[in-house]
Amino acid sequence: MKIRSVACAAALMALASFPSHAVDNGIYLGASVGQSGVQADNVGFDGSDFDSSATGYKVIAGWRFLDWLAVEGNYVDLGTGDDRVDGERFEVDASGVSLSAVGFLPVGPVDLFARVGAINWDADVTTQGVRLSDDGTDFTYGVGAQFRVWSLGVRAEYERFDITDADTVDMISLGVTWTFL
Repeated sequence: MKIRSVACAAALMALASFPSHAVDNGIYLGASVGQSGVQADNVGFDGSDFDSSATGYKVIAGWRFLDWLAVEGNYVDLGTGDDRVDGERFEVDASGVSLSAVGFLPVGPVDLFARVGAINWDADVTTQGVRLSDDGTDFTYGVGAQFRVWSLGVRAEYERFDITDADTVDMISLGVTWTFL
């Protein structure tokens, strides 16, 4: 009976200390891959919409200097998506570099997080062999959750990019990060 009590007490102490090991502040690197989408309403002569999706990815670099706050830079490639507008095939290729403040709510080994920042983007639209390019800097924001054990983090995230010429540009992704002290 006494051994069982000691074992239960040891297990409870180990579980209680686990959240303190989950928060590993410092510089981190990572990558994510997911589904991106670009939507623009009423772009055709007949009022048709452009709606495409593609496989996108991002490369992550950040500095979590407090348990609840980080600064993160990302290279985001939204991939190349296409759709037909007025019977013609249009192709959009977009990428950019973003800088965000990321706020964390640590709940044991899980971090809930929200980001807000800006993205400097470039986009090419191609149709019938003609390529048009545009670029700019716009607002970005997102939410996500990550499971962290010591230096390894596995995250799921939804991001929105308020690019001026489109109605919706977003990405949902899964990724990993590794924190260096």
